[in-house]
Amino acid sequence: MGAGVATSTFEVATKREGEVVDVTAEVRKALEESRLGDGVLTVFVTGSTAGVTTIEFEPGLLKDFPEMMERVAPKGIDYAHHRKWHDHNGHSHVKASLLGPSLSIPFVSGELVLGEWQQVVLVEFDVRPRTRKVVVQVVGE
Repeated sequence: MGAGVATSTFEVATKREGEVVDVTAEVRKALEESRLGDGVLTVFVTGSTAGVTTIEFEPGLLKDFPEMMERVAPKGIDYAHHRKWHDHNGHSHVKASLLGPSLSIPFVSGELVLGEWQQVVLVEFDVRPRTRKVVVQVVGE
């Protein structure tokens, strides 16, 4: 294996605001297909109303995380974005900006360096179902 860069994409269809989707398997597949052994990969969701992070993908946190984001950027208050665009998702943009659209993960010997209970997730913040494009770029050798 030589040094290189491999880029792949996959789509995630979301159903609702606050949905947390485990994309760890898709990220692992992208790493495997890159045929790179050691390096770092970036997971990036396109769009300004979704984000990417890691979490323990279990029912309690799947409830807690969206509730926490709602406390930070509540849906029911006025946002300048609403007044400008009339799409009522200003809170969605704020939440996505706080979380961020990307995540970097090291890999060693072709394996993601994740903790035992750590999964890679996409979080949907928009007020309607979306089809999200996720880009995985792997850099290594």
